[in-house]
Parts: sequence; C-alpha cells; structure tokens
Amino acid sequence: MFLLRRRVVVAAVAATGLLIPALPAVPAAAAVIRYEAENATISQGSVATNHTGFSGTGFVDYTNVAGSYVEWTVSAAQAGTASLSLRYANGTSTNRPMDISVNGTVVAVDQPFGGTGSWDAWAISTLTAGLLAGTNTVRATATTSNGGPNVDWLEVNDQPTAGTDWSVAVVESTMARFSPDTLGGWGYTRGLYLYGQYLVYQRTHDPRYLAYIKSWADRFVDSSGNISQSFNNLDSMQAGNVLLILSRETGQSRYRIAAQKIRTRLNTYPRTSDGGFWHSTSDTRQGQLWADGTFMVNPFLIRYGQLFNDSTYANDEAARQLEVYGKHLFRTSGNAAGLLYHAYDEPGGLTASWVHPELGNTNGISWCRAIGWYAMATIDVLEILPVTHPKRPVLLTNVQTLVNAFARFQDPFTGRWFQVVDLGSNSNNWTETSCSSMYTFTISRAVERGYVSSTFRTYADRGYQGVLKRISLGSDGRTNLTEICIGTNVDDSTSFYFDRPRATNDFHGLGAFLIMNEQMIRTGH
Repeated sequence: MFLLRRRVVVAAVAATGLLIPALPAVPAAAAVIRYEAENATISQGSVATNHTGFSGTGFVDYTNVAGSYVEWTVSAAQAGTASLSLRYANGTSTNRPMDISVNGTVVAVDQPFGGTGSWDAWAISTLTAGLLAGTNTVRATATTSNGGPNVDWLEVNDQPTAGTDWSVAVVESTMARFSPDTLGGWGYTRGLYLYGQYLVYQRTHDPRYLAYIKSWADRFVDSSGNISQSFNNLDSMQAGNVLLILSRETGQSRYRIAAQKIRTRLNTYPRTSDGGFWHSTSDTRQGQLWADGTFMVNPFLIRYGQLFNDSTYANDEAARQLEVYGKHLFRTSGNAAGLLYHAYDEPGGLTASWVHPELGNTNGISWCRAIGWYAMATIDVLEILPVTHPKRPVLLTNVQTLVNAFARFQDPFTGRWFQVVDLGSNSNNWTETSCSSMYTFTISRAVERGYVSSTFRTYADRGYQGVLKRISLGSDGRTNLTEICIGTNVDDSTSFYFDRPRATNDFHGLGAFLIMNEQMIRTGH
C-alpha cells in the first residue's frame, strides 16, 4: 500500500554515498570508524580552529569557490553498503551544496548542506553508499561560489554484506546510472520500478527518492495535467500509479487530471463478451486476456477509486476483472492445477497463432512472471477491497490457490521458481528472478494478512534467500540483479520461454525486487 499522508516535494536534492580515508582513524562504535577532516586531502581549503565544538585538532574551512574539495581514503574489509555520516556547520542561511563522488564516480549531485544556525552549531548528514573491498576514495566537492560548509569529520558504519539494505542500494545504484531524463519513457517497467522506489521512500523518508519520481513524471505531465498518451493498451496504464502517488504527496491537481484520463479511457475500452479488458486494442490483440494485464490496470484502478471518491465503480471493476481473468486462465486439473496459463484468446474474430482450443483457448503454458503479475494484482486489490464486497471471497480463494501452487513448485535447491513453472525437471528451464520476487512477496503478504496459514512463511523465507543470491555489488560499488527475463510475448512453445534473453538490472526485476524486499523488511526479515 502506498496511500499515506500528504508531503510536499521539494526540489530534487542529492545524497547518496559518502566515504572516507584510511588515515588516523578513531573507532566511534562497533563497526563505526571516524575520519577527521583535517587529516584528509584538501584542495582550496584549510584546517581551522576558530569555531567551537569540533573534534580532533580542527575542521576544514572550504575556500569560497566552486571546485574546492575534501577527499578521504577509506579501507573496507569487504564489499557492501555502508552508512556514512558527515558532520558539518554552516553559519549562513544559504545552502552550500556539494557533489559527492566515490572512487571517481559522482553518486550525489548537489547534496544539500543547509544552514545550522551558527558556525559553532554542528549537524550530521547520514547517507548510504556501496564500498568496495579494500581501498576507496570519497570526495566532497563544492558546487557553488560559496564553497562548502565547514566539515569536522566523516564516520563510516562498515556493516557486513549480510546487513546491506538492498532496497536502498538498488535505488541509489539506479539513480546513479540514470537521471530522471534518461530513465526511460512512459511505460509499465518504469512505473513498476518507480512504485518500488516509492516504497523505499516511505520507509526511509529520503526526499531525493520522491523528487526523482516527480522529475520523471513531469516529463510527461504538463502544468495543466495534459499527458500525451492514448492508453490503448493495459501496459500503458500501469505508470498511472506514479500519478496517484504524486497527487497524494504534492496535492497538485495536474496529477489527478492526468490519472483521470486513464479512468475515463476505461469507459470505452474494449472487452471480451464477459467483460474482461483486452490486453490491447490493436488488431493483433483482439479479444486477448494476458495475465500480465491484471497488474497493469487493477491496482491503479482501485487506488484511484479510493483516492478520488470513485470506489463504487473501481472496487467492482477491479474485482470483476480479476474474477474474469481467473476464470479463463486458472488451470483446474492435472499436476499444474492452481497455476495460470499465460494468456487466453476469446473465440471469434482474429485468432492468435498460439491458441489451443482443447486447453480453453489459452496458450497452454504457465509462464512464471505472468502468474506473478496476477498474484500481485490480486494482493494489491485485496488491500483496499472492502471485507464485505461480494467478490472478496473469490479473490481470497484465488490467492490461496496460488500460494498452494507456489509452495508445490518452489525449487527445493535454490528457493526460486522456474521460468516455466511446472517444468522444473526440464534441463533447458531456469529459475527466474523477477517472478521469484513476486511469488515471495505474494506468499509473505498472504501470510501477514491471514489469507493463508503461517506455515507458508517458510516458502517466503526460502524464496527471499534465493532471490538475495542473485544480487551483488559490482566493482563500481553498484548493485547488479541477475537472471531477469526481458519483456515477453505470448507463445505456445516452451522453447520460446526457455530461450528468452536473461538480463541484469532489467526493470522488471528491479521493481519486483523492491516490492518484495520492502515487504520482507517490514515483516521483520
């Protein structure tokens, strides 16, 4: 869930990783090492003692010029995410921002160092960043003609890798790799990822995370709420969740106006004869229901209804869609009962090449991420759907059915789930990261809400550990999440799914990972 209190987004501020030098180090606490600024490398600045409250033998007084810097060298026992605290003073009312670079890479642009009230009053800014095993360099460079603040010390809490906050590490790494302008266009993969980033923001309250989301959305939504999208496929609607987040957080009407375009489009959006939204309005998708589509529209719709007093329609429609899709896609017999087929094509009109009439006009294959989309959509809708809603029992049964199937088909060796879920014994099959994240989230939330027995928690725990084995820090200190299936069409050939390219840091995986990881952190893992 993401609907919290309203918060005002400020201009994008930066803060990510700070680190420090291997010079005279004073332990400040277990696993915390303090590095005095006066022992660092200083360019266009000097060691001073003319203000009180500093530690050590002095502090660094930056020269009032852009480009002045302090650089530390930090030695880390092993690679991992560290908590970094910078103690500073700024006796003016003017922000003195600095760029923070780690091992030559800028990881925080214009990190703010606002006024502290006086030059004798010290404040601490705490950040996180990835450290490499061995020697690291960190530089704090003033970016305005005012220079930087006075800097007293930097502390590094060098926790072992097992203690890494992987959500923060993924967000920091992604923000370092992409600015809001280069993250990518309007679409469900970016909407999925940014929703995950918002969950991390809700926990950490780091304003940069929300400002980044807003900057991305503002590429597409003008000041009047206009958005250049036709919304002729369900995929294009998923990023509407970002609009709801920003409407709630900022109170700006333009995001509501833009979101309303999606809601209005549903009034005339084509459906199957029993009311299911087509995956797309294009001729090649005529009458098709893909399990993927349930996540693209229904969580947005029910949240929209809650936020904008449209719950009567939104609750009924979201629940109806999940019921209709489930009716066509659930496998009800055989070893794979309880799983879903990837897609269904309603008889009549154009017929897809993958249709198997003997299998209910489906493609006959249970692709893992399609099932994950449906599972997460159902969980999200149940978060808001009233307990008295007549279709709630149907959705609860569907969740219970899925969780039981997930438990049966979990790979006992890795804790993850296979690309084609029920064919784990096929040597061409492989465990896929995004769906394993989705299934882990679904099981954990279902246990938490009491939808299923607490005995299923073991499967979530195994899944979580299995996914964590797929994430690591690279030589640049940034996260790499591996073995993620790229975007995938529908087919009736298992080799098509087995042979899909496997990517690192694909946004399908990053978004699903953040959703899972925030759930697991919140429930005490």
